[in-house]
Amino acid sequence: MNPALSVVFFTTLAGAGQGLLLALVAAHWAAREGWIAAAMDPGFAALGALVAAALAAAGLVASFFHLGRPERAWRAAMQWRTSWLSREVIVLPGFIVLTLALAAAHAAGRADWALPLGALAALAALLLFVCTGMIYACIRFLREWATPLTPLNFTLLGCANGLTLAVALAALRAPALLPFFAAGALAFTLAGLAGRLAAWQRNATLAPKSTLQTAIGVKHPRIEQKAQGFMGGSFNTREFFHGRSAAALRLLRTAAGVLAFALPLALLALAAFAAPPAAPILAAAAVLQYLGLLAERWLFFAEARHPQNLYYQRMS
Repeated sequence: MNPALSVVFFTTLAGAGQGLLLALVAAHWAAREGWIAAAMDPGFAALGALVAAALAAAGLVASFFHLGRPERAWRAAMQWRTSWLSREVIVLPGFIVLTLALAAAHAAGRADWALPLGALAALAALLLFVCTGMIYACIRFLREWATPLTPLNFTLLGCANGLTLAVALAALRAPALLPFFAAGALAFTLAGLAGRLAAWQRNATLAPKSTLQTAIGVKHPRIEQKAQGFMGGSFNTREFFHGRSAAALRLLRTAAGVLAFALPLALLALAAFAAPPAAPILAAAAVLQYLGLLAERWLFFAEARHPQNLYYQRMS
């Protein structure tokens, strides 16, 4: 497939916001139950929730660039009974509203409101991960996507980036919470790496079900394509194949592995548990991880092999 950058930015920005919100809610509940010694600072929690809402809103804005008729975007919510995309369109604004309400509750010092609002916002974040992942996992003929690993990896990688961002914010505003966030960031980054490696390994061993015969409906045992039938490109050749070489894909995969996983893990281990914690290094870890996830998400879309490329193989 040919990845749309608007969707790449949407899924990574919104995912980071969802992960950050889940990290804040988890820290609040852990502090309330006495599982960690540090208390949740209301000012820090309000700031974190605002950042999470801003990231989700930025992702929402990015998604509009993928629409041919943005003024009709509201119609996307009409098929919520059968469409994961419609469910995502409904859940995303709800997540943003709940996150903003949570920020307001913390800013007002209303812990009694913050707890239920945090639970609702966390539920919305998890539902949004499921909806976004299932948009692609439910497309059965794109076998690279049609796996439970798709929504699982969306969740793990979003939580990893959100927790790494929480570490950077905690280093500036709430150092007492930093060990909690750092341990979560390390755990989810490792889990995200395991999930992504599992998906890459699975996709590398997939045998295509379609053949050139089934692609064009001709059962002759020997078919050789000589020409595409026209000189220039078309919607099919632009939208369903990315046009990059195998060497470029290998380079991008290496960059994704280094930026999204190796460097953040090293920087988190180096700086998060130092005394005092190195805030600039932790901020760099969050930025580098996000850049790596941009590469990872681009690869996720690009590695899906659409059966129609069997017919347009000369162009592809």
